[in-house]
Amino acid sequence: MKHRNEDSATRLRTAALTCLALVAFAANSLLGRLALGAGEIDPASYTSVRLLSGAATLWVIVGLSGRRNRTAHPRAWISAAMLFLYAICFSVAYLSLDAGIGALILFGAVQITMIVVGISEGKHPSAREWLGLLMAFGGLIYLVSPGLSAPAPLGSLLMFAAGVAWGLYTLRGRGGGDPVVGTATNFALAVPFALLVSLAWLKGLNITARGAWLAVLSGGIASGLGYVIWYAALKGLTTTRAAIVQLSVPVLAAMGGVLVLGEALTLRLLLATATILGGVALAIFGRDAARRAMARQAAGR
Repeated sequence: MKHRNEDSATRLRTAALTCLALVAFAANSLLGRLALGAGEIDPASYTSVRLLSGAATLWVIVGLSGRRNRTAHPRAWISAAMLFLYAICFSVAYLSLDAGIGALILFGAVQITMIVVGISEGKHPSAREWLGLLMAFGGLIYLVSPGLSAPAPLGSLLMFAAGVAWGLYTLRGRGGGDPVVGTATNFALAVPFALLVSLAWLKGLNITARGAWLAVLSGGIASGLGYVIWYAALKGLTTTRAAIVQLSVPVLAAMGGVLVLGEALTLRLLLATATILGGVALAIFGRDAARRAMARQAAGR
């Protein structure tokens, strides 16, 4: 009975942490659109404040949790450059994209990048994975194809680049020491890149108090604290479940955009969301099925 209660409490804790983390990730899109779409802050300053506040929050957590002696990923500067590239492209893209559309393009690009890298590393995708990849990529093409409700081309391209950078950043973090220390290190090392861009952007400098606070909330809470909560949730999630629950992030961002920002919920966005997320889900299930088949084969030898 005691073990059953402990298992129930563990599942409840994992579910609560997962929900909090996913809401935080979706909030990044809403905060970015609130700050940048309304002209409260310029993209370079938003990126600098976001990364700086994220680094500060993460290092406070590192200090309080006694993780100082744990290692970060080797060659962290490369990861930091990927993190910065994601952050600056994300910021500039949200000058012209709605929160839901931006989150969908970002998420689709991240997942496509990770699948393509897996293929390039010699992993043999199943028919389901290929079909899922083609569905997701086709959904992205449909979303950004010319039309009355099409998102801004440059914003779409930049958000896709942000997704590719985040996908590569995520892949570099595999097996690279303590994830919280690694993320804190990457945020800190990404700050100089952002400050250099801010210096180059001085003529376009524009920071209001509201814009700065939105950037702090994005960096310190939605990003910094959100990642720590996610890493804690991952302890109770399988790899497949972790991938599947992330499908809700662009949906949450789209719902938030409609409810909080008054963005339009177009037929194009609905169809693209179903196609992209359906394709990603198919690829995830296909990969999981292939792994189980390989495990059965190995067990039968």
